[in-house]
Amino acid sequence: MQTAAIGIDFGTTNTVVALTNGDSEARLVVFPHDNDEIVAFRSALSFHADPLDPRDRVVEAGPWAIDAYVEEPLETRFIQSFKTYAASPLFVHTNVLGRWFRFEDLLSAFLIRVRERAGADLATLPTRLIVGRPVNFAGLRADPTLALSRYQIAFGRLGIADIRYAYEPVAAAFFFARQLKADATVMVADFGGGTSDFSIVRFRREGGEVRSRALANSGAPVAGDAFDYRIIDHLVSPALGKGTSYRVFDNVAPIPARYYAAFARWEQLALLRASRDMRDIRGLIRTALEPDKIARLVEILDHNHGYRLYQAVSRVKEALSADPEATFSFHAGDVAIETTVRRDEFDAWIAPELAAIAAAADEALAKAGLKPADIDKVFLTGGSSFVPAVRRLFAERFGEAKLESGGELVSIATGLALIGAQADTAEWARPLAGV
Repeated sequence: MQTAAIGIDFGTTNTVVALTNGDSEARLVVFPHDNDEIVAFRSALSFHADPLDPRDRVVEAGPWAIDAYVEEPLETRFIQSFKTYAASPLFVHTNVLGRWFRFEDLLSAFLIRVRERAGADLATLPTRLIVGRPVNFAGLRADPTLALSRYQIAFGRLGIADIRYAYEPVAAAFFFARQLKADATVMVADFGGGTSDFSIVRFRREGGEVRSRALANSGAPVAGDAFDYRIIDHLVSPALGKGTSYRVFDNVAPIPARYYAAFARWEQLALLRASRDMRDIRGLIRTALEPDKIARLVEILDHNHGYRLYQAVSRVKEALSADPEATFSFHAGDVAIETTVRRDEFDAWIAPELAAIAAAADEALAKAGLKPADIDKVFLTGGSSFVPAVRRLFAERFGEAKLESGGELVSIATGLALIGAQADTAEWARPLAGV
């Protein structure tokens, strides 16, 4: 007997939700936005004071949060990629328009808006919820017990009593297992925004049903977001003055590198504009040896071009997945940055991340006591699985013929919902006490 369930893949970049009515199929929740229907709901929050009552806060999430921030960047507190703080004991709370929010408060506010924006799809929730979790949470001194306790509070506020947790790559494995025609040992590699996670699972078919045994899990706290920053750091920041110098009386000094650290996340650029550093950055136009570059930096900050800049980064990364060479093109106001980048250059930029990903995959093999030849299939999922250098890592280890992909954005949420539909989820997911 199967159960109605909801699966939520709360990701660093996007959140995807799937439902099952207790059958063998799962359907994705869609969100109508700007005459479009999306399934990947951006993991972002915005807060701004209600114009009718400044003591109240208007909360938005997903693409609506981005819309609010782009429209009023200095009047809006924008938060994205906050999953990276889930396991951090250093993150206690943050002040938002005079009110303190803990991590679980942020996640709860986000989930409430997800439900509201879904409309009829989530008006009535099933009694069982399966939540995805990374193998290793991102961040320094990451504490998975702390992260899961925060998850439990936030997801519990949805009013669902039966909450269970499954490793994200295990959920992807469940999604993939439906394709198997024979017994197989599978490595699942899930590449998100903040983490790259791996699971090795042994599947067998018994009486028409798929049975499994998890052999090993591993993970690395690097993925697509780190790739984006490498593009920014090598293509964009030098065009905005990084690596150049300015005059200090009779001496020449380098432009402070800290001005460019904010480009790790585009929403941080508004904070840089509002910081004390902004006055110094404006002053550099008079003393810089290459003042035009600093003028570009000032315009990007003053006119809130950060989001458009990261859209350009995403486009060139996607283009490099298809072609050996692509043009990075960013035009906003008086700022124009256009340059050609080769795929082999990009591969060199992300070499540290590739090494970390390879080490995590090898760790999973070592934990399972297996060699690459013992793996029958490798299922690659998540946005960065499209990056040729990532795929090449696994082709070199396991052979191109073993590689499979599909459902890059939706495999985890779909797998979570299908796990929840099982009468017995013990093989795949467990309540908090058992995680």
